Amino acid sequence: MTHSVTHKQKTLVICPGRGTYNATELGYLNRYHSDKAEMIGQIDAWRREQGQPSITELDSRSHYSLAEHSRGDNASALIWGCAYGDYLAIDRQRFDICVITGNSMGWYIALGCTAALDERNAFRLINSMGTLMQQSLIGGQLLYPEVDENWQPVAGRSEWLDSLTQQIDSEADCQLYLSIRLGGLRVFGGNAAALQRLLSELPPEQGRYPMRLHNHAAFHTPLQSRIAEQGRQQLPVELFHCPSVPLIDGRGGQWSPYATDTEALWRYTLDDQVCQPYDFSRAVQTAVKEQAPERIIILGPGATLGGAVAQSLIEIGWQGWRSKQDFIEAQQAQPYLLSMGIEGQRALAV
Repeated sequence: MTHSVTHKQKTLVICPGRGTYNATELGYLNRYHSDKAEMIGQIDAWRREQGQPSITELDSRSHYSLAEHSRGDNASALIWGCAYGDYLAIDRQRFDICVITGNSMGWYIALGCTAALDERNAFRLINSMGTLMQQSLIGGQLLYPEVDENWQPVAGRSEWLDSLTQQIDSEADCQLYLSIRLGGLRVFGGNAAALQRLLSELPPEQGRYPMRLHNHAAFHTPLQSRIAEQGRQQLPVELFHCPSVPLIDGRGGQWSPYATDTEALWRYTLDDQVCQPYDFSRAVQTAVKEQAPERIIILGPGATLGGAVAQSLIEIGWQGWRSKQDFIEAQQAQPYLLSMGIEGQRALAV
């Protein structure tokens, strides 16, 4: 008697960062994860121990409040609950998770998904860093595109933005840095004076840029060095383990299940990752080149990362994609990217 073996698709999982739980995501936990009462109950209990509102309370609010829901100490915990719940919901009979990466705070979520930190300590890292960032709220972030509306590079723009960053950073009272390479978007991090100067120099683009990010500190810049130091004091190296599947960090560096120096992983997480630019584009590109996944699953909440992932892949001609139109046509024929924050695509992943 023969048994048919279902082919498992090699899958890259991508974890979301801050700014992904917005008004449309209110109720996400209850909508998709009411079956995970034990996991959510533990997070709620840990939050209450810290004197913080539980994620169940925040998710159940009658309306979304930018002041409450986007705060670092609340947003981080909410996004962890939603994203980790999504990770647990992926159908393992169909998807063989071969590599994991994330954007910005998504790196912390990736550590939890790969068991480089156990569930409690992943939450501890996320909640601690979100709270430290909120307490200090040093500087801010601003988004600006390097590509046009068809996701093609605008000639000379990247170089112009490099030079503008250096120029403003050299001015009195200004500190300005590259914070994240996010597909076709550049995220700047800087102090208030520098961001104000930058806003005065950047022409409007695509009806929504330049865009300031509410309640975001200057993540991934030297302005966060004190936060990184506090993080290292609160979160000892002993919490870290070898990941269960390969992890790709914000430099495009790889951490293997069989050859990870856990002290180096701790130091990267609570030093470089906090104070140096986060190259999400390179992380995605490295993951697909090294593992050649047959599918990419982006954890929720939200669906804002899909464009950045696609733009990162277009940049290297992955799957023969050269433009936004190529990507859209491929997705309509057979979705390569599944965003769990999009109802129809979620159904294909769980």
